[in-house]
This record gives sequence, structure tokens and C-alpha cells, in this order.
Amino acid sequence: MRATTPFPAPHRKTQTATRMMIKMSSLLVALLAIIVLSTSVEAQTQSQAQSLQTPAKLEQNPCVNKATCRDCIQTQSCGWCMKPDYGDRPRCFLHSPKASVCPEAFIWNPDTSERILVNKELTLASSGAAWSAGGGQMASGGSYESSASRQSSASGSYSASGSSYAYGSSSGSGSSSGMSASSGSASASSSAAAAAAAASGQIVQIKPQRVSLKLRVNEVHNLQFSYSQAQDYPVDLYYLMDLSKSMEDDKEKLSALGDKLSETMKRITSNFRLGFGSFVDKVLMPYVSTIPKNLEEPCPKCDAPYGYRNIMGLSTDTYRFSNEVKQAAVSGNLDAPEGGFDAIMQAIACRQQVGWREQARRLLVFSTDAGFHYAGDGKLGGVITPNDGECHLSSQGLYTHSIIQDYPSISQINQKVKQNAINIIFAVTQNQYSVYQKLSSHIEGSSSAILSNDSSNVVDLVREEYNKISSSVEMKDNAMNDVKITYYSSCLTNGPMIKTNKCSGLKVGDKVTFSAKITVTKCPENPRDWKQVINIYPVGINESMVVDLEMLCSCPCEHPGSTGYEEHSKHCNNYGTYRCGICECDKMHFGNTCECSTADVHLGKINDATCREGNNTNVAECNGRGNCICGECDCHKRQNPEEIISGKYCECENFSCERNKNLLCSGPDHGTCECNRCICKPGWSGSSCDCQTSKDTCMPPNGGELCSGHGTCECGVCKCKSTDEGRYSGKYCDKCPTCSGRCHELKDCVQCQMYHTGELKNGDDCAKNCTTFVPVGVEKVNPDEHKDEQLCVFFDEDDCKFKFKYSEVGELIVHAQEEKECPPKVFMLGIVLGVIAAIVLIGLAILLLWKLLTTIHDRREFARFEKERMNAKWDTGENPIYKQATSTFKNPIYAGK
Repeated sequence: MRATTPFPAPHRKTQTATRMMIKMSSLLVALLAIIVLSTSVEAQTQSQAQSLQTPAKLEQNPCVNKATCRDCIQTQSCGWCMKPDYGDRPRCFLHSPKASVCPEAFIWNPDTSERILVNKELTLASSGAAWSAGGGQMASGGSYESSASRQSSASGSYSASGSSYAYGSSSGSGSSSGMSASSGSASASSSAAAAAAAASGQIVQIKPQRVSLKLRVNEVHNLQFSYSQAQDYPVDLYYLMDLSKSMEDDKEKLSALGDKLSETMKRITSNFRLGFGSFVDKVLMPYVSTIPKNLEEPCPKCDAPYGYRNIMGLSTDTYRFSNEVKQAAVSGNLDAPEGGFDAIMQAIACRQQVGWREQARRLLVFSTDAGFHYAGDGKLGGVITPNDGECHLSSQGLYTHSIIQDYPSISQINQKVKQNAINIIFAVTQNQYSVYQKLSSHIEGSSSAILSNDSSNVVDLVREEYNKISSSVEMKDNAMNDVKITYYSSCLTNGPMIKTNKCSGLKVGDKVTFSAKITVTKCPENPRDWKQVINIYPVGINESMVVDLEMLCSCPCEHPGSTGYEEHSKHCNNYGTYRCGICECDKMHFGNTCECSTADVHLGKINDATCREGNNTNVAECNGRGNCICGECDCHKRQNPEEIISGKYCECENFSCERNKNLLCSGPDHGTCECNRCICKPGWSGSSCDCQTSKDTCMPPNGGELCSGHGTCECGVCKCKSTDEGRYSGKYCDKCPTCSGRCHELKDCVQCQMYHTGELKNGDDCAKNCTTFVPVGVEKVNPDEHKDEQLCVFFDEDDCKFKFKYSEVGELIVHAQEEKECPPKVFMLGIVLGVIAAIVLIGLAILLLWKLLTTIHDRREFARFEKERMNAKWDTGENPIYKQATSTFKNPIYAGK
């Protein structure tokens, strides 16, 4: 080895240095070994500490407090261990325990499974010859009408149910492989199914037709299905007309347009049928005059009044339709509203008499120029019996219970329309359109349109409304409150699916895919309701996808005849039933293994020290929320059965968690209350599960930083910051009305380059200082928020307003308004002269007015004086009140001269 070879003299120092480096390397290696050893010891210690702390963390586990297998699997992601002699450990677990603790054979943790039962191919085109006049019924049993019952009871014994559970739990991948195998089998036989459907004259517009689904509580399952409008789909059109006197001209026009209506609809489908019915009102006061003469002829050339009459069932004979409409006589009534609701109910309920086909788009055109009576109005005529929604037609087609039953309600009409998949078109006059438009919003699949005063536009109206109905599809279902179904679809776009149950703009042959997110929110109290039949159907189409839903709400070991179930079991000291690894004791015994007797309680033989957590005497027994029985806590029951106190020491409850908007844990969609704290569902966090964990709602739609870089995302909402420039606002903190941005910085350059004004207008100041941009002139400045453009507005030295906008996407771009907005110039001399002239003119006008008034006043006074002078009765030269100073008297006896 080279290490033993002596070095030459000149290299002695190098040899010594090399030895020193070797020694230092050895020390470093030893030091590293010590560090690694200490790290491993520390990690092992932490691991042991964590294992010791595991029981403390179990309190936060939503599964740990579930005492029965049923309650356990009804909790999301929880499984149950039914192994005997399991000890005091919680049997309900969140994560599967080790095989040594609980072997897989004793674990019951069912998975959601889907199996397609009927999967016929969609009918993209059909031959009219393949259809008979009566239509056809889906072999799959998937028609909406065939499932009149919205809910099926559980069938079979629990032992059969248990076997099916065992099949589903045999392997987690087994159900998946079974599902994929079923899908593959359905796909392999699609061609044969389509051929068979075409041969039998069936039209398939929704795929698949029947699905079997096993679902656990609060687990979301995506069920994909498709819809496509078939070509030449049959149409049944029943024209229901108000034949009161005011609709006489409409009747004549409809009879003339019968052939045209048929021709128009036959351009849409070759399999088209027409029917006709009429209505007036109940033959009772105050709806109709009951004077005997008026009952025979309420108006000149009028027929006797009636409630509803089915004049012509659905038929392809258009000549008969025109003839029946023409021969139908009008009638009369007293009040303004008509009995249209009675007619609609009978026209829908009397399927056989009217002739509705099972597989056809059913249209009911309701034509009137007046309002309608509804439930409760019958009391005016003494009719109080509610409408039963059944068919009551005589052999002549007359409604026999018109004066026996009240009018139906809007909800009854809506329910009947949904059950029979009928689209109602309210063809009404302009003055009634607003009323029927509101009515159509409460009746599924209905619409309203304006009918001309003489019904001359009825053909165009029916065609347009049919096109509206057929060009859109809306998915509905009959799921009960315990099942929540949300629909998603991308419709005809290639983008991601959005939350919607309606797609528009469809044409024949267009295929639309929907995704139904099905969730069982809770298990119904009645076990019969754990199996349900749900119909998912397109509105107005008599087809549906049938979902045979089985809620996984119980364990097979809880039912007689299954493994893990034993009555009077030795595990329970022969005093109880052994179910899923736990004992259900009889009335005289209690305890984990029924070891306690009620007699011992009365004799005081039971020690209650074990009912205090940690054997602490300062703590009340069972935390004051239960009774210590046989050394164990029996928690109190509350009046509300949904409020439960649980736990070994009654330390847990599910009703005192934090609330948000008066909802426990912000509602069942956000989280559930487990052992005094909220257990949030995926996507939510916080002490009350009110905080959304996803930050997608804080991202601007056009990309960029979170909250536009001007805020923080808290609970899915942007909390905007305030800076020295101003306060940011908006959903994405992208707006700052008080921020100046770069407006002041760009102002002088915009002024000098665009308007040759401002501080940089002299000399070469503009060219030297403004080299980063050249503003682009535009007629009007309109900032685009989507492009993050900032608007700037200033006034120059001439008091002219100028605007410009800028954006900094990549580079600085400035757009300025070509013309400044300057105030108009003021001619001051003209204003002064005008004011002076106005003052002079006003003064002259006032003087002339004063002169005119005084002249009029003087003339009136002079006229009055002249009138008084003319009325004087004395001489104008003598004063009537003057008397002379001397008086002359004659002596009567004086006879002299």
C-alpha cells in the first residue's frame, strides 16, 4: 500500500498534512454516526410518544363514539370491527386497524357500488312506420308514468339483504370489477339492443335506462347519463278551447286553420295526432245564470252551458278536427273567470278517453281570453268537496263532477302534469298574458304565449312554442328529502361541467351528457325507506332513468340468520343478543356483556367509581349528564331524539357545537357536530365549518395572483388591504377608486405629446423626458376592466378636461382622448352690454306700465265725476246750501204803497 511507502524528504510536510486530514475525516465520520444514532433514537421516542397519545386523539375521531354497527357505517368513512373479545377499544374506526388487532374477515366497511341493469343505445333516428297509433311502452320499465309510486318499500328479508351485503364486501375491488364488467357487457350488446329497440318500435332518448346503486350516507356518487332527442318523435296535441261567447270568432278561425296546423306539425314529425276539447264553467250561480230560460240558451244562438267536454280524442283525422271545431257551439256565463282548471285536470287525468300515448311528446294547448277559477272558488257556488284529480267523464265526454267537486289547485295541476309528462302551452290574449306567464312558472314544463284576438296566429304560436320546448331539456327527479341530487353538464360546449340541470339550443341528434351527484344525507327512520326507486327524467318526455337506490344504513350482522348474530349468546352471559360483536341485553340485565342485574342496583352492590373520568372525585358522575349503572354511564336521553349525549363518561354530545347563522356547524352540508366539536366535510374548515378551504374563488377569472396581489384569501373570500395610495376593493381586490396609480407620472407626457400643453410644452422638454411611450389617440376613452386598464382624468391650465387610460400588460400602452373637453368661451362685453340693455329695457317697461296704469286710473275717476255731475238737480251757478244774510217780511195790514 502507498501509505507504507516512505516519502522523500521534500514531501515530509505533505505526508504530515495528509495524516492530519485522515484523522479529521475519521472524527467527522464518528461524529456523523453519533448524530444519526441520536436522531433515530429521538424519532423512535417521538413515535412511542405519539402511540401513547393516540387514545387522547381518538376523542376527535368522529367514529370513536359510535356504539353500534348501524350508527358507525352511517358516519362517513367509518368502519366496524365485529371481532369477539375485542376488549374496551372502540369498534368503530376511521382507519382500518392492523390485521393482528382486527382481521379483515371481521371488518364491515361497505363501499358504494353502481351496476347498470338496462343500457339500450340512444335512438338517433326512427321510422314512422315502426310506430303504431297507440304508441309503445318501454320494456325496461323506465317510463316515467309507469313509476307512479315515487318510493318502493324494502323487499325481501334481511337475510337476503345480508347476502347481498356480503357480496359487496367480499372485496373492495370486486364491486368495481363487477361494475366495469357490467358496463363492458352492456357496451358489447349495445348494437343488439339498438336493433331490438328499432324492431319493436321503441324510441330511447335517455341512457342508461335502469341503474342499481348502493350508497352510504354522506358519500357523493357521480352517475353519468346521456340524453338525445330522437328524430321523428311522436307528438300528441290536444287543443283545449274556451267556448264562451267572446271566443266565437276564435273558434271560426281555428276551424279554418285546422289543416294548416296539421301540415305544420307534420313537417316536424310524421307521427302527429290532434284532439279537441272545450270548456265554459260550472253550471251554478254565480258562474252561470240558473234561470231556466238561460240554462237552455244563455245568449243568442248559444248552446247550453257546461263544465268541460271532450269533443274529439287524439286522432290523425285533421278533417274531422276542423269539422268538430266548426260545429262546436259557443255558450255563455256570468263572471269573468272561466272553469279552465277543471278542463285541464280532466284532459290530463282521462288518458284513455283523450287517447294520450305512452311514448310521445304530449302538448296541451290551452286557449282563452279570460282568467281562471282555482281551488276555493267553488265555495261561492256551494261546492266544498276538494277535487280528487281523477277522471269523471260520461260516455258523451262531459265532465260529470263539475257541480260536485271544487276547482283543482295550481299544485294539483302541477302534480298531474309531472306525473303524465305533459307540456301545457297557455295561448292567451294580450290582456291576460301577464297572469298566465306567472302561472306557467308554477307548472312544470309549461309556457305562455300571446294569442291574437281572433286566434289567427295559432299555427305560428304552436310551432314556435314547440320549437322552444323541443330545443331544450331540463332534468328533474322525484327523490325524497333524504336524497340530494345535483346536476352538472357542459351541454353542447366542450368546456368543464357546470352546475345546471337544463341545456338549450339542442337539435335532433344532439347528445348531451349529464352528471348526477347523488348523496344520501341521512338514513330514514323507517327501514322500509332504505330502498327507493328514483326516476330521473327530462321534463315533458315520458321516459326516465330509473335508479334502484339501496341505502347502506345497517350491517348484516344486526339481522337474524347472519354471521355475527346470536340470541341468548354466551358472550352476553345468556342474557342478551349478540350483534356485531356487542351485546344487546334483555330488560333485566345491562352492561357490556349483560353482566349487571337491575336487582344489584337496588341492593347497592355496584361501585360507581368507574363512572368518573380518571377516578376524579371532583368530577360529577358521568359529568352530570347520565346515571352510573353497573359501573358504567347511562347517558340521559333528550326530548329531541336527534340530540344525543354519548361517550364513556357522557362527555360527548352533538348539539352544543359552534353555530353559524343559527345553523349547527353551518348546516349539514358543511359539517356535523361530533363530541362537542364540528367535524367539517371536505372543502370546509373552522370551528363552525364556515370557512371554505379552497382558494379557487379568490383567483381572478383572467389569471394572476391570489386576490390580485392586494389582499389575502380567508375562507374563500378576499380580504383587501389598505395602502398609502388607497384602499383596494372588489371581489378579487382588483379595484382601487382612490388609487392614483401612474396617472400623475404620465400626465405631463400625455399633455405635451397629445395636446402640446403642460409643463413640458416648451422646447425639447417633451422629447427628452417622454421616451417610454407614445399615446394613441382615440375618440372616446372607455377603460376595459378585463384588460386591467386604469382611467386618468385631469384639468389643464385652460380649465379643459382631458382623459387617458393606460395598461401595463407586458408593456406600457396609453390611449388618450383626441380632443379635450373645454368649456365654451364667454363673450364678457356682450354679457355686460346685454345686462345693461336688459336693465334699461326693464326700466322703460316699468315706466310704461306705470304710465298706463295711472292713465287708466285717471280716466276712471273722470268718468265717475262726469256721471255724478249729470245726476245733480240744481243749477250749476247756484249754491244749494247758501242763504243770504237778510230776510224780507211783508206786513199784511199795511195798505199803503
